[in-house]
Amino acid sequence: MDNQQQSIRADIYLILSTLYRQQPTPELIEFLSQLETELSDSAMQRAWQTVKSAALSSNPEALEDEYQELFIGIGRGEVVPFASWHLTGSLMEKPLASVRHDLGLLGLEREEEVKEPEDHFSALCEVMSVLSNEEEELQQVFFNKHLGTWFNSLVKQLTQAKHANFYLAVAELTQAFMTLEQVRFSANLQSSKNKLKIDVKNVTEYEQPQQ
Repeated sequence: MDNQQQSIRADIYLILSTLYRQQPTPELIEFLSQLETELSDSAMQRAWQTVKSAALSSNPEALEDEYQELFIGIGRGEVVPFASWHLTGSLMEKPLASVRHDLGLLGLEREEEVKEPEDHFSALCEVMSVLSNEEEELQQVFFNKHLGTWFNSLVKQLTQAKHANFYLAVAELTQAFMTLEQVRFSANLQSSKNKLKIDVKNVTEYEQPQQ
């Protein structure tokens, strides 16, 4: 993969991470409002256009209320962005321990000011952004193990949330991009001399909006 494509993927992961970690800042909304999307029928370009339209029609007060209802709530929001919950039905379960174990192997750790467990969707997107410059095999293993297993469940929960408005566009972008990544990492893994043999098929070209 060339450096430009790696950079595009890293940036999209960071955008998603930011959108799920906190309500969109005015600066981010302005950035999304000014996206120049291409006219194509691809899922990614349709998603970018939807995000742009949602950003243009948004207002800070409504975004604050929406994020509060979706991700914080009273006790719990309508959407639970943690792998453990989607995979086991409970928080702080084995998926979290698995993420922590693998982050330790990668030499990564949660920053002190971050309070959310490491299996938060935002945290996992940040890791994938960091790994975008690493070996393909490493990215593949982390994605398939920690994101590919549950992003569809997260998107479904978000699209069905009563208070979702702007975040319906975020859900569409999440689905489009994560599906591209899933296709990218749909590989035949064969063990050969303790190494992974990768045969990636049907890799779809990534698209980004023109800035």
